[in-house]
Amino acid sequence: MKVIGITGGVGSGKTQILTYLQERTNCRIIVADRVAHELEEPGGACYEQIVTLLGEEILGKDGSIIKTEMASRIFSDSNLLIKINEIIHPAVKEYVRKAIAEECEKGQIDYLFIEAALLIEDGYDEIVDEMWYIHTDEPVRRERLKLSRGYSDKKIDAIIKEQLAEEEFYRHCCVVIDNSKALQNAFRQIDEKLGEDLCQKQ
Repeated sequence: MKVIGITGGVGSGKTQILTYLQERTNCRIIVADRVAHELEEPGGACYEQIVTLLGEEILGKDGSIIKTEMASRIFSDSNLLIKINEIIHPAVKEYVRKAIAEECEKGQIDYLFIEAALLIEDGYDEIVDEMWYIHTDEPVRRERLKLSRGYSDKKIDAIIKEQLAEEEFYRHCCVVIDNSKALQNAFRQIDEKLGEDLCQKQ
């Protein structure tokens, strides 16, 4: 089983790439954001710590965390944001470590893909076999974000400013998939890469 990290800037088209990988390979896909949401649910590894930090006022009637309330608090207080990240990011990484161990023991899949926006920042290169960067030219990303999410230029500027520089992605990732054009072009690059793996197995 090969463990591959998938990363890229906002609007790079990672979701479509993951969908294609799911259809194309015998794999399991872990999306870090989804794991984080699970861990924030009642009974999850992060739930009690978050409630202790932010207070029970962020809870709904069913005891679950109101995500909009949580977001409004942490994004208006940089110190709270740091503390929340210190709770969630290590827990997600531990979840991924356990998932890798479980899948290795089962021996039923060929690939385990892990998608995380902070793949590089959180040191996932320590636990994956290789990292893939989904590159998309910035003008294309901007257009996609406007069309698909209705983001304003100001919001896009703020998001891109917070993300890693292009050089960092290239420095840490051994595979680059260019998704600046039609999706079929990106799919062809993926097929070529997967073909290399298949050839190496023979």
